Amino acid sequence: VSTSSGGSFKRERIELNEVKVKLETSEEVESAAHIMRDLLLEAHKQQNDVEITVPLELLKQEEASKRMFNIVLAVIASISLLVGGIGIMNVMLATVTERTREIGIRRALGAKRKHIIQQFLVEAGVLSALGGVVGVLLGMLVPIGIEAWFAQKTIILVPHVLLAFGISAAVGVVFGIYPAWRAANMDPVEALRHE
Repeated sequence: VSTSSGGSFKRERIELNEVKVKLETSEEVESAAHIMRDLLLEAHKQQNDVEITVPLELLKQEEASKRMFNIVLAVIASISLLVGGIGIMNVMLATVTERTREIGIRRALGAKRKHIIQQFLVEAGVLSALGGVVGVLLGMLVPIGIEAWFAQKTIILVPHVLLAFGISAAVGVVFGIYPAWRAANMDPVEALRHE
């Protein structure tokens, strides 16, 4: 709108690329967006050539993206834990086979099945806990690298680190149950004959 020298207003067409509207409270955002959409549709003769972006909608989209990202990470972590657990089980089964004679000697000297199970579960737990320590250390290097390369602040949460370590040890114990059970149920006489 511009003024002419006669003091009256002369209407001119103004092209706008963007209009920002600030509201007093966030409760009014959705109703204001509907009102603006209706007014602009009326002004543009029902041509839907205007896009209204509401920050709350952007926030919802961002939250949905974060949820999807977390789901993908959880799936990847679950697959990694499963693969790691199977690896630990295979190592422990090989250990049981290699130590068959030792198991037979221990059983012949009076070791009970529960002692054999405890021994192999502790070994599986220690093996996976060591893997967990390596994983935690490597995981802590990533935020340090991000800070160094991208100059962006990262946070390492101690409860999350402890949880990751605990899950690692638990996976080892869970996947060590079958090898420990197999070792404990060996016939001592047959185990002593094993070369």
